[in-house]
Amino acid sequence: MVVEVIMPRQGQSVESCLILEWLKKEGDRVASQEPLCVVETDKATFEIEAPADGVLLKRFYDEGSDVPVLKRIALIGSEGEDISSFLEDGLVAGLDPGKEKAQRSTDVEPISAPAMETEPIVSEVMQPPAGGSEKGLRISPRAGKLAAAKGIDLEALTGSGPGGRILVQDIEEAIEKAVRSGQGKTGPVNDFPGPVKVLPVQSVRRIISEHLLTSLSTTAQYTLNTAAAAGRILSCRERFKTSPEEAGLRNISLNDLLTFITVGVLKRRGEINGHYTDNNIILFDNVHLGFAVDTPRGLLVPVIRFADTLSLKDISREAGRLQQACSTGRINPDELTGATFTLTNLGSLGIESFTPILNTPQVGILGVGSIQLRPVEREGKIEHVQMISLSLTLNHQVIDGAPGARFLRELVKAIESFEQPRQKE
Repeated sequence: MVVEVIMPRQGQSVESCLILEWLKKEGDRVASQEPLCVVETDKATFEIEAPADGVLLKRFYDEGSDVPVLKRIALIGSEGEDISSFLEDGLVAGLDPGKEKAQRSTDVEPISAPAMETEPIVSEVMQPPAGGSEKGLRISPRAGKLAAAKGIDLEALTGSGPGGRILVQDIEEAIEKAVRSGQGKTGPVNDFPGPVKVLPVQSVRRIISEHLLTSLSTTAQYTLNTAAAAGRILSCRERFKTSPEEAGLRNISLNDLLTFITVGVLKRRGEINGHYTDNNIILFDNVHLGFAVDTPRGLLVPVIRFADTLSLKDISREAGRLQQACSTGRINPDELTGATFTLTNLGSLGIESFTPILNTPQVGILGVGSIQLRPVEREGKIEHVQMISLSLTLNHQVIDGAPGARFLRELVKAIESFEQPRQKE
């Protein structure tokens, strides 16, 4: 019996996935749950496994194809088994003849330069139809949007898709050609002669740029800065390093400690643990803590679910698992959504303080800076104390300055008075 391999939906917001690599060729024998291919969403990379034992009879998409979720990508069955009922004129059964395998170019996509550019690369702008035809033109929806954004004259293009349909790759080639032919007229080249590299804003970087710009333009953000004496948490970390191996505490980091402490304060001061959306303030009983992870593909923010119910050891384990999944690109997109508050730590890079940007619709984000010796007055004397800087950004639409300051004051107190908690079995 022929078994279909379907492009899974990796997260509710994912509409399509890019096939990065096929691990099996047509005719290869595969085992159930054996990886068939590697695919990528805007946020993560994962493998699609074979749903059954058999032979890979058909691959419907090439590497580089952007495939809608829930579409058939391959067939598995017995060697020589008839699959004609799954085919239609060489295309996937059930798909419109115009459904192309939209290729994402792996080359650098030249884009128009920012504000310094003196004139557009392509002067004649034509609004393409959204997937339909106008004056005989046939174009895919994605290609249409890209052409409109870049100002491409569709009349001058010959599509490479079925029946002359214009694909994304045709638009990308037109953009590249326009940039090459128009470089002598653009401001940046005149002002800065010599080789330049123009990088496309794609994948994770595009998501980050759009989300953060929306955050800053739609919320009233302000940041409160303070510092806490770090002696207690540093001492605790040193004790963990030399604790019995069976205790499982040796790998607990300073960031794990700060996460655990922050979750406790959020649980007590629930007004910070919320969302603001559609003129409604949503407060959560549980803390689902997002934490920023720097990866080769850009910033990702995985979420520790129900962090307020976890022990310090459990938080450390879950944070480690999520960070590893982000770093390897294997994170499930659903694990990157649903945070009620975010923590971001740049202290290891020597940053003293910074202004973190809200991960909307959340109303708060805590930035952690480096630990430095600072002069502090104690009982009339000046002492040098190891202090850790804290920067709390809040949405003034929801949280006024005084409640924000009280939250930060309680957080400082919790850090400075921290004692090793009893671990849950």
